[in-house]
Amino acid sequence: MKRSEINKAIRAMEAMIQEHRFELPPFCGWTPEEWQDKNHEYDEIRDNMLGWDITDYGEGHFDTLGFSLVTIRNGNQHMKDKYSKVYAEKLLMVNEGQYAPMHFHWTKMEDIINRGGGNLLIRVYMADRNDEGKFSDENVIVHTDGREYSVPAGSQVCLKPGESITIYPYMYHDFNVEPGTGSVLIGEVSMCNDDNTDNRFYEELGRFPSIEEDEAPYRLLCNEYPKAK
Repeated sequence: MKRSEINKAIRAMEAMIQEHRFELPPFCGWTPEEWQDKNHEYDEIRDNMLGWDITDYGEGHFDTLGFSLVTIRNGNQHMKDKYSKVYAEKLLMVNEGQYAPMHFHWTKMEDIINRGGGNLLIRVYMADRNDEGKFSDENVIVHTDGREYSVPAGSQVCLKPGESITIYPYMYHDFNVEPGTGSVLIGEVSMCNDDNTDNRFYEELGRFPSIEEDEAPYRLLCNEYPKAK
């Protein structure tokens, strides 16, 4: 991705967050210059990859494959003695025409919440019990806002603003937006998040973009922070 695309995506998500009256923690607003003075007091941000995360999965088609994300809080399963939180919270933004591809988590359970905007579509399958790289044809038990029901494998669940779904380990899921309804601000409340070890994509993809530096960064991404002095 070009740095200008990343900057544009962050500004657009900041505007949508403000529109829906959600306040971000201070570190989400730090400039690259301000980051240069942050010492070990802020290691939790670095170690747990808090902050901005704009991804095109390394494919270079952000308008159709990718989304914007900011991690607000997170624990760390690899540093439990230092970081004891067992939960995480994120905000995501998906625009019409964008797609977040099919994947599941081996460990993490999460609630995906439509915080505002358009209607979010989530297609669900369970992984095949004998081959996790395949979809099972069994029905999927869905939990949405206190309701439990069954849908055929491959069904799309539509979440309107305020609605949510619980995603369990080994439940394949993807995201896109119902056409004509507008961009969606998504909340994620989950167990600890580890994108390096707990994502199983149906088709092999990268995670972080390669960046072409065509302008100065507006915000640093969560994998770009300078080391503490």
